[in-house]
Amino acid sequence: MELSPRQRTAVFIGVVIALAALGYYLVVPAVTHSHGSAHAGATPASTPSATATTEQTQAAAPTVQASAAAAGGPDIYAWLPFTQQNLAAAAAVTVRFTVDYNSYTYTESATAYVGAMGDLVTGQLAGTLRAVYQTPGVAKLRTSQKQVSTGTAVINSLRAFGPSSMTFVVTAGQRLATSNGTSDASTQYAVTVTGSGSSWQVSDIELESAGNT
Repeated sequence: MELSPRQRTAVFIGVVIALAALGYYLVVPAVTHSHGSAHAGATPASTPSATATTEQTQAAAPTVQASAAAAGGPDIYAWLPFTQQNLAAAAAVTVRFTVDYNSYTYTESATAYVGAMGDLVTGQLAGTLRAVYQTPGVAKLRTSQKQVSTGTAVINSLRAFGPSSMTFVVTAGQRLATSNGTSDASTQYAVTVTGSGSSWQVSDIELESAGNT
């Protein structure tokens, strides 16, 4: 059934409000992910990092609230190309990956680093992360400083979406311990996941300012 101009306007406003509220209702505010053994990775906020073990702590799937519908308005998800459960599943993968991306130790190989992410990433992205991880300068610095990092992740917003992809803006936190001391840093990334239903994989990660869509 074709919507009238007034109905289309109401739906558009509802979608804008729902997406603006994602930072509060979409995902768990923060997820901290640690591993039983050491991780190896790159420098903070500039190169990829990896989990040290093949065992991964599953981050709890974010709880998504259909706020507009609860308030008596239209069901926003009826007008979007994904369900509330699909959105929660994609967000959970995004958080788990981002935590792993910034969790590492100098004792881990590139193969172990990428392998620890399991099926969270596409094959193409896994190859890219492996190559960056092995960059000579980055690897040498990681080893010489005996870097060990612990990551956290918070989803700030959903920046773009389609029938088979979503791009989240994520604040990635990092506590980096080295032979020179410990420091904390955070960086915003645009993380794109592709898939459908409850099956999603990260296919791209860029600095938020780079405009990943």
